[in-house]
Amino acid sequence: MGAAVTVDAHHHVWDLSVRDHDWITGSALAPLRRNFTLADLAPEARAAGVDRTVLVQTVTVAEETPEFLALAEEHPLVAGVVGWTDLTEPGVAETLARLRALPGGAYLRGIRHQVQGEPDPEWLLRADVRRGLAAVADAGLVYDLVVLPRQLPACARAAAAHPGLTFVLDHLGKPPIASGALEPWASQVRALAALPNTVCKLSGMVTEADWATWTPADVRPYADIVLDAFGPERIMFGSDWPVCTLAASYGEVLRTAEQLTLGLGADDRAQVFEGTARRVYRL
Repeated sequence: MGAAVTVDAHHHVWDLSVRDHDWITGSALAPLRRNFTLADLAPEARAAGVDRTVLVQTVTVAEETPEFLALAEEHPLVAGVVGWTDLTEPGVAETLARLRALPGGAYLRGIRHQVQGEPDPEWLLRADVRRGLAAVADAGLVYDLVVLPRQLPACARAAAAHPGLTFVLDHLGKPPIASGALEPWASQVRALAALPNTVCKLSGMVTEADWATWTPADVRPYADIVLDAFGPERIMFGSDWPVCTLAASYGEVLRTAEQLTLGLGADDRAQVFEGTARRVYRL
């Protein structure tokens, strides 16, 4: 039987009346062009046994992070926030300190930037970005990586250059599941996993597969590779709700993750579904 899922380490919310999300474009993403709130998520999460979540940034807008921190203070489901700040600004340390002084600031656990949208595959290695990463480490926060496979080599170099900073790879680094190809993603993700200050989220797989026809068998090879490379103690489950709803319901994503980890022992499954997230994000 599967493990009890108690922590969802990756989800989003948004209110399009507060600000538009310019990444939600085209007919394929049309189902996401509405508000998704904690009130929508909470019943599904609790029905699945999830009682703590990590709320992750969605847009590179400074105002979003204070809003998410306030949500975390108000809503018992959210135990941690991964926010955004401009890593290239000289005053990153001061910005992080200000965020922590805000209502809900104690819930700030990490920082993320949409590196996947940066044309430079070595954006993480720029001098100004590295100064920002050092400030994140000094603040005792982690850094979430949302990247494409071609950016994984730079992720490994950044993690090697900042051994005191924990890097959390979102969505397995977005492997080409729909095509069935494993390389060069598999070799690149193993190189990242070889660094001890790296962690991977078992998340985002269904939307990298064929949305209409995917099965657990389609995503299993990719899940098996990261489980082997990182080990269960450095893997954490995340739903990627509501983006996952393009291809699967919240419950389907959970059941798939449980099915993919059935070969693990009870203690290892407990790491994937609770222990790793609690430790890394200090929940």
